[in-house]
Amino acid sequence: MAKRRNSKEIQAFILNNVSKHPKDIGKLTAEHFQVSRSAISKHLQGLQEQGLLNSTGVTKDKAYKLSNFVDESFPMKVTPDLQEGVEWRNKIAPLLKDSSKNVVDICHHGFTEMFNNVIDHSESSFSVIIITINSVNIEINIWDTGVGIFNKIQTEFDLEDPRHALLELSKGKLTTDKLNHSGEGIFFTSRMFDEFSIFSDSLYFARVNKKDDWLIEVEERNNIEGTRVSMLIRQDATQTDTEILNSYKREQDEYGFTRTHVALQLLRYEGEELISRSQAKRLLSRVNRFKEVYLDFKGISKIGQAFADEIFRVFNREHPEIHIVAIGTTPDIDGMISRVTADLVDESKDQISLL
Repeated sequence: MAKRRNSKEIQAFILNNVSKHPKDIGKLTAEHFQVSRSAISKHLQGLQEQGLLNSTGVTKDKAYKLSNFVDESFPMKVTPDLQEGVEWRNKIAPLLKDSSKNVVDICHHGFTEMFNNVIDHSESSFSVIIITINSVNIEINIWDTGVGIFNKIQTEFDLEDPRHALLELSKGKLTTDKLNHSGEGIFFTSRMFDEFSIFSDSLYFARVNKKDDWLIEVEERNNIEGTRVSMLIRQDATQTDTEILNSYKREQDEYGFTRTHVALQLLRYEGEELISRSQAKRLLSRVNRFKEVYLDFKGISKIGQAFADEIFRVFNREHPEIHIVAIGTTPDIDGMISRVTADLVDESKDQISLL
C-alpha cells in the first residue's frame, strides 16, 4: 500500500535524510513514499527555491545539501578578561532568535560550559567559535590551540594514557580546579545535545543520543593541536536542560548530581576483553562519589570472572551504600554476575540490579 503523499511529510523526509544521502536522496524518497522520481524532483526544486537546499553537479553527479542560514566564525584571543556569558550574549544568542526555548537553553548551557573550559583550563592563547544553522540542525564548534583536554587530565591525575582521561570524564565530577568547577560540564552537555564530540591530539570521542539509546564512538585520528568540541542539536528537539539534569538525581535527593552512567565501551581497547581486576578497579575509580552507578554493558558480550568479582562482590561488600545497576547485559554477563554474587548475603544482593 502506498504511503500517504503529504507534501510537508515528503519535504521533511528529504531535509532529514539528505545529509546522509546527498546523491541518492531522490531515489530514497521516491521508494519510501512509493511515488515517481519526477514528483520528488519537484519537491527538491521547491526546497531549493525556498533556500532550504542547494545542489552541485548535474544528472548522475548531482548532489544536494542543506543550505545554512547561518555560517559564522568568531576567532579571538583568549585573555583573562574574556567571559563566556558576554560571548554568548553578543555572538551566539542573537543567531538563535528563531529557535525554540528548550533548544536555546541547551545551546546556552553547552556553549558557556565548553567555552569556560577554554578560558580556565586550555592554556590556549587563541580560540575560534563556529556556528552553523540550517532548517534541521544547529551546530556549535569551539576550537582552541592549548594543551589538549585529554593530555591535561592525564597529567593532572597521573593516568596511564589519554583514554583513561576520557573514561573519567564520562563519569562526571572530574575537574582540575575543584575550587571553581564542579566537573559536571562535559557529562551533562554530552547528554543534552543530540550529537557531541571531542577531538584532541589523536583521540576522537563522539556520543550520539537517540530515543532511549545512544551510540558512542572512540577512535584514533591524525593529531590536531589543542581541542575541538562539537555540539549539534536538532531544531525540533524536545528534550530540556532541566529534564537531563533531573534524570541524574536519585528520587530521594532533592538536589545534587548523585547518579552516573558509565559506558564500559570506554574501558576496552580494540580487541581487548574485560577480564582483569585491574580493569575493574580502573572502572570503579571515583564512583564512590555517587549513590547510584549505572554500568552500561552495551557492545560488551562477555566479562571475566575476576572483573565481575571485583565489581559485584568485592566493591559491593566494601560500599553497600552505593547502588550498582548493570544495564545492557547479555545472558553470559548475567550468568557471570550471578556466579560471583552467589555467596553474598541477601542484604548485599539488594545492592545489585540487573536491567
